[in-house]
Amino acid sequence: MLAANVLAAFGLISAVVQLGAQLVPDVMPDTTVVIAATVSACLVWGMVRAYPRRRLQYEFTHPAMNVTVEVGDLFDQEVDLVVGFSDTFDTATDDRELISSDSVQGQLVQRLYGGDAKRLDRDLRAALAGVDPVGRETRRTKPKGNLLRYPLGTVAVLHRSGRRIFAVAYSRMGTDYVARSSVDNLWLSLNGLWDAVYRHGQRGELAIPLLGSGLARIDALDRESLLKMILLSFVARSREAQLCREFRVLIHPDDVDRINLLEVAAFIRTL
Repeated sequence: MLAANVLAAFGLISAVVQLGAQLVPDVMPDTTVVIAATVSACLVWGMVRAYPRRRLQYEFTHPAMNVTVEVGDLFDQEVDLVVGFSDTFDTATDDRELISSDSVQGQLVQRLYGGDAKRLDRDLRAALAGVDPVGRETRRTKPKGNLLRYPLGTVAVLHRSGRRIFAVAYSRMGTDYVARSSVDNLWLSLNGLWDAVYRHGQRGELAIPLLGSGLARIDALDRESLLKMILLSFVARSREAQLCREFRVLIHPDDVDRINLLEVAAFIRTL
């Protein structure tokens, strides 16, 4: 894309210079100066045109879908959403010990459930009714929050405000109330997520945050690597069967300086 923009600008400027040389040959500057100025202007123009500032989009033809990466608010998207959870699907944000009100889960409670965590708990229990837990804590080992543990990669499909919420368990909630995940757990959970999107998403539009970048503590990868991992997982699964016609990854404004969108754009073109 950079080379294409540079060549396009070079062709335009060259045409203008040649036309000027024919019309007013006596006022044209030295050829070396013209060439240097032209090349510099073309490079600057090409970089400005090619560098994605806060949004990039790529259109795939097989399958037909758009992949977008942009800085923004997940809950401003009027599409189906992905929200990460722990294996206990805890929701309580009242004392911030279990779930931070600033996290994506906390924002789900506040913005789509009007602060009613109990209603979200009921919806989660209904969505998980057909899933067998893999363990159960006691009030002695885990005094607060939910006690049942579900397999990583479990997805509870919720319906709220006219859209689907894919609540995916990709971290394990410790009895110290610290959620922990890993690269392997995230990859496994993404596979479970795509299964649920294929079954329930009806090939619509889907938005996902940068899973693993916050309190799940996947510290082995930086933000950009996590983003590439999510994109790779999604595109690889989409090659088997189309999941949705538009896939958006939302980057928190605090993370934008940690991600080179030009590198991400080049990575997407290789998929």
